[in-house]
Amino acid sequence: MFTGLVEAQAVVHLLERRGSDVSLTLALPAENGRGEPLAGDVKLGDSVALNGCCLTVVEIADGDAPGDRWTFEAGAETLARTNLGRLETGGRVNVERALRAGDRLGGHVVQGHVDAAGTVAKLERDGEWLHMHFDVPPAIAELLVDKGSVCVDGVSLTVCEPHGAGFFVALIPHTLSETTLGDRTVGDHVNLEADILGKYVRKMLAPHLPR
Repeated sequence: MFTGLVEAQAVVHLLERRGSDVSLTLALPAENGRGEPLAGDVKLGDSVALNGCCLTVVEIADGDAPGDRWTFEAGAETLARTNLGRLETGGRVNVERALRAGDRLGGHVVQGHVDAAGTVAKLERDGEWLHMHFDVPPAIAELLVDKGSVCVDGVSLTVCEPHGAGFFVALIPHTLSETTLGDRTVGDHVNLEADILGKYVRKMLAPHLPR
């Protein structure tokens, strides 16, 4: 379980394709954005969100600092449904460790189960802020509500003006500098996870709605 509050950006150190699967090794910074150590707090088997996709740490090695190389494995389904299959060596990903019981839930409840990929449709500057517009699949669009929550590449964001084909988000300078969203351009693919509350409501109401 995650919150959509990105802790750091990691660099893709090594990318190995093994048939339809990928082994992905990341180089982590020594600390997260709050000055807390990252490497020493992760163990084999831990869950970590990469661009909002929950993966398991399968290897830990030393790089520039002890334990700052984390390796993950992603299968064909994950690569097809997310933008992790588009990563290249030297690229960056948003990283969030799993939520501890008792931690502040500063974003919203994020499972790390990416629903689909969306596309950056338009970028509009509003002073130092950036309005980022997305085209999304209909199955995602119907779960979005104005001022509700959505996870984009692992970042908890507020939905603005959702419609049948997409929505936009207003990104503050901090989000642009501390996450990979600041590097996104028109046409880029982003990982999307709709709010789990909306999914449960739709599931429970579906048998009672006209068809």
